[in-house]
Amino acid sequence: MSTPMGWAVTDSWTMTRRELAHWARQPVQVVVGLVFPVMLLLMFNYLIGGGKGIAGDYAEFLVPGMFALTMAFGLDATMVAVTQDLNKGVIDRFRSMPMADGAVLVGRSVADMLQSFAALLVMMGVGLAIGWRWHGSAGAALGAVGLLLLLRFAMLWIGIHLAMVVGRPELVTAVQILVWPVGFFSNAFTVPQNMPDWLGAAVEWNPMSATATAVRDLFGNDPGVGDTSWAAEHAGLLAVLWPVALVGVFLPLAVRRFRALSG
Repeated sequence: MSTPMGWAVTDSWTMTRRELAHWARQPVQVVVGLVFPVMLLLMFNYLIGGGKGIAGDYAEFLVPGMFALTMAFGLDATMVAVTQDLNKGVIDRFRSMPMADGAVLVGRSVADMLQSFAALLVMMGVGLAIGWRWHGSAGAALGAVGLLLLLRFAMLWIGIHLAMVVGRPELVTAVQILVWPVGFFSNAFTVPQNMPDWLGAAVEWNPMSATATAVRDLFGNDPGVGDTSWAAEHAGLLAVLWPVALVGVFLPLAVRRFRALSG
């Protein structure tokens, strides 16, 4: 490929292959990333889950919420990978080479999305094993998967930008402290009707809650609570608008920060 676009695609694929090669050299890290959300799912379903206010099987409510939570919790792994490359001088070396601007970030994002898709497949398999089922069409199920990956794509670029801001792997912990409350400040585990009115209203506007609600609708996993709030009725719209808005903000910021690294 001799066109600028062709070189950009080639360079981005080269960086993607580099990230994928890390999987073979660090299999434990990959396995931990796949197993951790499974442990959370099993813990909440069998040890903590009660499903108060939820009609039917709690697993059918919980599993789609855990799908969304898994997509959000990958942010810290992205940050660690980027900060490690920054501190080892890897990104500076790549920037000094004749490659397309931003290929390093694109390669990181593609590899991350592939791992997220693998994690989602594992979670779906475990969900089926504990009794979760989807009741919609195949097209609706694919739409649900698309919304989950769209949320992951947005979280990915937030992670890349924040990694270049904090700069060091040890500072990622500070961001993790914020990510966990945001993840649990959602309807992943229970319905907002079980919360105080002010808290439930705020939870419904969480981007992760929008995705979880939309995915439940597409999978046919209705919690049976009769929620008529605007956010709940338009969850599908919000599940698209929130990630698109986040990508629109953080992708340009990440690219700008990357270009300024050697400035």
